Amino acid sequence: MSEQKPIQIFSNLNKNAGVNVVKSPVKLTILEMLRDTEMEFDEIVSNTGKSKSTVSVHLKSLRESGIISYRLHPVDNRKKIFFINSKYLGSVNISEPKQIEETQSDYLIKNLVDNDEEFSTLLFHTLKSMLIQEGVNIDPILQSTGNSIGKSIFEKLYDDDLDIFMENIANFWQRKGLGRLTFKIGQTIKVTTYDCFECKFLPKTGKPACFLDTGIFEGLFTEFFNLPVSVIETQCYTMGDEKCVFEIEPKQVKSY
Repeated sequence: MSEQKPIQIFSNLNKNAGVNVVKSPVKLTILEMLRDTEMEFDEIVSNTGKSKSTVSVHLKSLRESGIISYRLHPVDNRKKIFFINSKYLGSVNISEPKQIEETQSDYLIKNLVDNDEEFSTLLFHTLKSMLIQEGVNIDPILQSTGNSIGKSIFEKLYDDDLDIFMENIANFWQRKGLGRLTFKIGQTIKVTTYDCFECKFLPKTGKPACFLDTGIFEGLFTEFFNLPVSVIETQCYTMGDEKCVFEIEPKQVKSY
């Protein structure tokens, strides 16, 4: 049996409206495109390869669910620019729970019992692994949580000198037991973390795992630059590396 594409879950910004579960492949394609940028109707049609009528029906349904919204083009009011108007919570594969190699949860539980000093970190990893094994992907929630944490601690770490700001972050990281952090400033800010609390006990999966850290850096540097930033983890302990590396740079703002 072939593995089904996971359904995706979005939280409506109107808290009384609850959550929306999206299963339609066309809708998922549209939302994937809108996750990083806003798009005009014709761009969506072109990128999905579907007819205008099909795309229009799906956009209408997504609007009525409160998942997306639109604004009029500032130059041509006949055109609409669509954007996501809700929070992505994650995906769930309800048909085939994901099996973790070397039973990752067993590996973590063993260390949880044996390692008193790292109990809270292993507890976090074990909970995350159990959810993954049940087919629940909480990475988007971790990144969103990290984003909020980054913004909340920004004022305590802020300095208008970027080098000093980075040193404040590094000191905070070490003081709180999050790992040892170094940085290199250029057109792209490169942050390297050793002994990363978020992933150092996880088995090798070949994929980056530090979504909470990614979110924290996203929140901190969004506040510093007063612009949305892109944070990409290019190296990770779970990818077989001896460190975690994050590349940070302000996003290109689309102009009309």
